[in-house]
Amino acid sequence: MHPIRAYVDTSVFGGAFDEEFGEASVAFFDRVRRREFVVLVSSVSLDEMAAAPQKVREMFAELSAGHIMEVPVNDEIRELAQAYIEAGVLSERWRDDATHVAAATVARADLIVSWNFRHIVNFDRIRKVNGVNALHGFPALDIRSPLEMGSENEIEQDL
Repeated sequence: MHPIRAYVDTSVFGGAFDEEFGEASVAFFDRVRRREFVVLVSSVSLDEMAAAPQKVREMFAELSAGHIMEVPVNDEIRELAQAYIEAGVLSERWRDDATHVAAATVARADLIVSWNFRHIVNFDRIRKVNGVNALHGFPALDIRSPLEMGSENEIEQDL
């Protein structure tokens, strides 16, 4: 089976060191290490990562060896991010979040994994994102928090 292509924003990396989000973030990255997922990030992610705490940067660097692929932000991604803004999905103030979603969409990620409940993992915004995607000829995008990812062990135990 091919690994799932998951665009992961920086909130998940930081979440690995957060009391509330740590367990689910670490479990997700364990699945990445087992090659169940390939992590996609953009230059926006890399810029955000440069400003992250040292321990977050170190974890990112460790995963970068074979588990992370960069999605270059190109004109198509910038235009789709602008379309989200023009459609009112996000405001100009949150252009980086719009760019994360556009990068995942254009790269044909299977899903986005994020802890950003305000701007990304949000039922109304997901519906609007997918509406804009449809208008621009892109497939619907699945957007989840690490908590929703579960694990193969949990699935097998439930059987």
